[in-house]
Amino acid sequence: MGKRILIADDEPNIVVSLEFLMERHGYDIRVAGDGEEVLRAVEEFRPDLILLDVMLPGKSGFEVCQKLREDPAWQGVKIVMLTAKGRDTEVAKGLALGADAYITKPFSTKELIAQVKKLLGEQIA
Repeated sequence: MGKRILIADDEPNIVVSLEFLMERHGYDIRVAGDGEEVLRAVEEFRPDLILLDVMLPGKSGFEVCQKLREDPAWQGVKIVMLTAKGRDTEVAKGLALGADAYITKPFSTKELIAQVKKLLGEQIA
């Protein structure tokens, strides 16, 4: 079984694409569609990395990121903000809250996989 990735997004087309891409690269996947569900899934699934959309129902991705970074138990979980909100202020906010990377939609699948592998300490092919 590969490393665990939590996909946190409420857009069905994005979720399907990300699931396919991550499973193709050997990752174990779980999906959460809103901020509260993300926090529950982190407790249950214990992901190695979270692909976190900023615009989630309920708690935003920014709020989720901040909450996870405030808890020492989740300091080692890598967080990639993956969102259409790509203005400099949003990127800066995501990184300041503790995200390890910030990728804007639409994104290159090669760039995303390279970033995921880098953050998980895996060889980039």
